[in-house]
Amino acid sequence: MTTEAPAIDAPKPPAITANGWLALGVAAAAIIADQLSKLWIIHGLKLELGQSLPVTPFFSLTGVLNPGVSFGMLRADSLFGRVMLILFALVVIAVLAALARRTERRLTAVALGLVMGGAVGNNLIDRIRLGHVIDFLDFSGLHFPWVFNVADSAISVGVALLLLDTLRPQPKPGPDAPV
Repeated sequence: MTTEAPAIDAPKPPAITANGWLALGVAAAAIIADQLSKLWIIHGLKLELGQSLPVTPFFSLTGVLNPGVSFGMLRADSLFGRVMLILFALVVIAVLAALARRTERRLTAVALGLVMGGAVGNNLIDRIRLGHVIDFLDFSGLHFPWVFNVADSAISVGVALLLLDTLRPQPKPGPDAPV
């Protein structure tokens, strides 16, 4: 008679890491901040297109409709262009979400969350709902030629953090690896 020990299943890794949840939370916060700021500009301040409201000597709130992507690049004035930007954003968001689910580094999670949130705010919500993006942050007093919004800022900061994170030493595998 043989006695076999019961099979012990190895614990499965979580479907999403704690830092993956952090990335999703940062994305949600970026989306909310972007959409609330646009609602405030349009309905609270009632800022008209082309109207500029000086805040400081170097910063104004200026109403601009942007059919392109961040900082007005890649203009998409046609329905085809708009659909292509929406599809591109969906692919980027899906890839970033897949990466974020398993990320082990906090900085990577924050960066991915910022880029995802900015892409959803600008390239999905605004483009689907309005056909364009609303920009209003104007630093032309600092000789910065573009008007942008919170989602553009989230994408730019997220990409910068991803680049910074690639310069950081990678942790050694193991239970004591820093995050």
